[in-house]
Amino acid sequence: MKTIAVIPARYDSSRFPAKMLADLQGRPVIVRTVERALKAESLDDVVVATDDQRIFEVVETAGYRACMTRIDHPSGTDRIVEAVQSLDAEWVVNVQGDEPFMDPDLIDRLVARMQAEDAPDIGTACTPITEGVDLKNPSVVKVVRDQQGCALYFSRSLIPFPRDQEAETLLGQNLFFRHLGIYAYRRSFLERWESLDPHPLEMTEKLEQLRALAHGARIAVIDSDQTAPGIDTPEDLKAAIAYLQANPEHAL
Repeated sequence: MKTIAVIPARYDSSRFPAKMLADLQGRPVIVRTVERALKAESLDDVVVATDDQRIFEVVETAGYRACMTRIDHPSGTDRIVEAVQSLDAEWVVNVQGDEPFMDPDLIDRLVARMQAEDAPDIGTACTPITEGVDLKNPSVVKVVRDQQGCALYFSRSLIPFPRDQEAETLLGQNLFFRHLGIYAYRRSFLERWESLDPHPLEMTEKLEQLRALAHGARIAVIDSDQTAPGIDTPEDLKAAIAYLQANPEHAL
């Protein structure tokens, strides 16, 4: 039974159009993301699912796999559902196309969690928030978990909310966690996805994982110490270039 990564990559990002094709120290962002994912030992294949011929051609020209999908998908998961219909895989990892520094070891640990006897419907990851500025930044998605390490809720708002003190004073006490943009699914759950109606929570927060959570899906959230930047804006690209210059091993 195969395990694959599918990287959803659309062209028209609202905050940074064409970011998948932006140059990151000599290679497009999407190509660097593919190359990073391929370092994970648990993956049998990596495929880019895109709605744009330019992205398709860049990936294929670099020697990697890509497939075309519809342009009207409301989320990356919806795009993956279409792509997986023609792919042979029991477990599917969703690596965001704008995460060129995703830790391959994190992918492997997430796959192991999904293949355990008590496997959840979905697996994802989080890392501690260490900077006060991130607590109220809506681009930093927060997650809270139950005693078994499964998600209770995801939000762009500060969760949990400290009623009686400033949140900054509680940093370092394992209260605030940043959700990382990676998911793993059992194929059987992806086959259910299209039958799940969009939920008001999902539409309000603009977080697709809330659709699954609202419909009763169990989402395991494993820990990671990853601090490498993703790329949502042109400013993030500058930070990514600086990160790559300071960490040349990620350029390999």
